[in-house]
Amino acid sequence: MIDQRATDSLGGLRVARHGAVATLVIDNPRRRNAVSKDMWSQFAPLLYSLEHDDSVRVVVVRGAGENFSAGADISDLRAILHDTESGRHDGGHVSAGENALATFPKPAIAAIDGYCVGGGWQIAGACDLRMASDRAKFAITPSKIGIVYPTSGIERLVHLVGPGVAKQLLFSADFIDAAEAKNVGLVGRVLPVAGFWDEVQNYAQHLAGRSALSIQAMKAIVDSIATGSSDLPQINDYWQKQMAIADDPATGISAFLNKQTPSFTWNHVVEVD
Repeated sequence: MIDQRATDSLGGLRVARHGAVATLVIDNPRRRNAVSKDMWSQFAPLLYSLEHDDSVRVVVVRGAGENFSAGADISDLRAILHDTESGRHDGGHVSAGENALATFPKPAIAAIDGYCVGGGWQIAGACDLRMASDRAKFAITPSKIGIVYPTSGIERLVHLVGPGVAKQLLFSADFIDAAEAKNVGLVGRVLPVAGFWDEVQNYAQHLAGRSALSIQAMKAIVDSIATGSSDLPQINDYWQKQMAIADDPATGISAFLNKQTPSFTWNHVVEVD
């Protein structure tokens, strides 16, 4: 296991690697993993490093200790939300961090234990998949502190749960438990807290054994469909060309016909004309 850290006095992010799975840890347990301005700014460079590391196929995002994240550090909120380019307080470091995660090309799994609140939810919502322990608790809290969330995070929430439930969660700022979170679509799976981390790691390793070509292509296409992007035909064409020159299709078909486990080799984008 290799452990890479990017920390400051108010906590930080760290990355631990277990084979083809990298775990990005929100590490500020004394404050329930509240995310400071410096911590938000660490997402983009760490994810860039993981994107270009061919040994990493899947990323798990979790909090240190017994909580996912209590959200953005309220004592530093104005600085966190400030966008230096526009001069407005409409997302700033939060949007930069969550967008780096949302556009990460490899699969990202949010492993949610304990509290997942406010900006913590925005981190989880930017992941592809969300798995929660049965003791996890969720709240989306702008109305509790009188702020307006960045549009990107609200859009992801609406895509997941629909406008009605999104309004209910945003207006009330009330906590819901893991079972209700699954019922409304905030998370995909709820697992017993006993053995939760083993289950998450096993599932991440399971995905790491699938074709990275297929997964990254399907992620790009699904995201394009979900956002109504006009670039869908070009995205599909690009990945069809990748498939045409990759070894993974032949590997997968041969393994299937011979009742073997495939060993996929594609793990990077190849330039095509």
